[in-house]
Order: sequence, then structure tokens, then C-alpha cells
Amino acid sequence: MRICFFGDSFVNGTGDPECLGWAGRICAAACQQGHDITYYNLGVRRQTSTEIKNRWLAEASCRLSSEFDSRVVFSFGVNDTTLENGKTRVDFSTSIENLSHILNTAKQMFPVLMVGPPPTPDREQNNRIARLSVEYAQVCQKIDIAYLNTFTQLQSSTIWFQEAAANDGYHPGAGGYTELANIVQSWSSWLSWL
Repeated sequence: MRICFFGDSFVNGTGDPECLGWAGRICAAACQQGHDITYYNLGVRRQTSTEIKNRWLAEASCRLSSEFDSRVVFSFGVNDTTLENGKTRVDFSTSIENLSHILNTAKQMFPVLMVGPPPTPDREQNNRIARLSVEYAQVCQKIDIAYLNTFTQLQSSTIWFQEAAANDGYHPGAGGYTELANIVQSWSSWLSWL
């Protein structure tokens, strides 16, 4: 199985001293269980849904083909909701359109999963992320792609917020990413892939 993970710094695992993030951890665990996985982490710091929409297909095409059991996982949205110059980096409706475009295209070629954006220590931004996560879930439901709402589950995570606060204010360390990895690993849609 070849899996491309597309997204932002949270996919990249920024802040994790072990350089695994959640995506590396779930693939390492799957390999330890005997699954043959080639894992591509294609998370890029600060990237929005617009930037991911513009690059994912070319990057996937270099790594995935119909010869192999090829799959794609997307996870993004936090950067869309970040304020710059008094407005969000990507407006809400464009973010929804980007997700719809990405998933509709990807679904024609590969099995696809969507992992929702996690929370940040910024309360106002979390309001925007929570709204985006609800809309992302609705888009996924319409397209029939499994969606994991990590925002709600991580809201009660002490380690996620403690590590983010101790780090750069956004990204956790190994403990926070382990917690997120555990959420993804116990997700029925991920388990059904394995």
C-alpha cells in the first residue's frame, strides 16, 4: 500500500522532536502490525487549502499509480483560518470550494480519507476552525468520503495544548502528536483500510 499524506505543518509533524508527527506514527504502527506501507509525508508548513489544491495531484502522480494499492489522506484548514492583515488567509467559501474540488478529483483515482483540522490555543481562531470543521464534514458526507473530526476530540487534550504553548504556540511535541495518532488509529475508516 502506498499512501500520500497531503496537508500543512500538522501533517508535516512540525514541533515533533521525533520527526514523525501523527502520520508517521500511524504508518509506523501499521508496519509493526505487518502491513506493507510506503508512506509519503507531503505536509508543507503554512500551506492553505488553495496551495494544496494547486499541488497535490502533480505530487501524487509522481508517487502513486494504478499498479499499486495507492491511497491519499488529506488534512488541512488551520492556515485557512489564520488572520493576516485583518482577514483570514482563505475566505470561508473558498476553503469549502477548495476541499470539494480536491476530494471530487481525488476520489476518481484513489481511496481517500479526510482528517479534519486540529484546534490551536487561540480561542478566536478555534471558533473559525470549529465552523470550518463542521462544513468540511458536510462536504465529505455529500461526496461520500470518510471525515474525522479531530478538532472536537483534541479540545479536551491537556497535552496537546500544554505542548503547543511550550513550543511555538501552535504545534505540539511528541506527546500531542501521539495523542492525535491514537485518535486516527482508532478511527474505523483507517482501520478498514488496513
